[in-house]
Amino acid sequence: MRIRRCITLLSTLGAALAVTVPAAASTASAPSDDRRHGLGHAGSTLRAHEGGAAPGTVPQPRGGVAGMDVSSHQGNVNWPAAWRAGARFAIVKATEGTSYRNPRYGQQYNGSYNAGMIRGAYHFAIPSSSSGAAQADYFVDNGGGWKADGRTLPPALDIEYNPYGSICYGLSRAAMAAWIDDFSRTVHARTGRHPMIYTSTNWWKQCVGDNASFGMKHPLWIARYSSAPGPLPAGWAAHTIWQYDDAGRFPGDQNVFNGSAAQLRKLATG
Repeated sequence: MRIRRCITLLSTLGAALAVTVPAAASTASAPSDDRRHGLGHAGSTLRAHEGGAAPGTVPQPRGGVAGMDVSSHQGNVNWPAAWRAGARFAIVKATEGTSYRNPRYGQQYNGSYNAGMIRGAYHFAIPSSSSGAAQADYFVDNGGGWKADGRTLPPALDIEYNPYGSICYGLSRAAMAAWIDDFSRTVHARTGRHPMIYTSTNWWKQCVGDNASFGMKHPLWIARYSSAPGPLPAGWAAHTIWQYDDAGRFPGDQNVFNGSAAQLRKLATG
């Protein structure tokens, strides 16, 4: 009798395992949106959607102040070498969504500062996953701060093509503008600065439209891999920083500040 009960129990357990194991494997093969975060960085989707000059071929723009932006994809950066090559500012990815923090952030953010650069931090937005306020809080809590030391740029919002799905994250133009405003208001309340906005003109037209309300308070970090920044999004008469290539003499992306070194320090001072 006991042997029969054991056989029956084992048969029942085997049947249960046969049902549940495939279900667990199926879940593991389709990670949630949050678990996939970390792929995005400034310009990560730009070339696929807009093309541009071949990587590393856009000449260093004349004038301005040369700089760079990096993420975990660059690993530990040799900051003294980047300084010797001419980089005078660096913008470092800090966070994405509300679940990803750059594991190289400390080495990159502090390393650039220690090398003598003006540094800043940016957040890669995932508007489909949580509110602008929630992502702004996550950003500020994990490195997206600012201090009036003349060496720290305003926090930056990277808002561009979605690396995980629909281009505009499933939001209408009005909803996207509201999301950006929610993020901006929260960053301003916590740091005293309105964030810089990183975007491309084509993405902005498609996903935000002709909304010109952000130009007065938000410095524009424009992305275009060409010999000129081209037309700007509605609301901006000039750009502050131009990401002109995704490869070149500095690690990461190549940037130029649209002004003098003194004006760059003024932007950092606030």
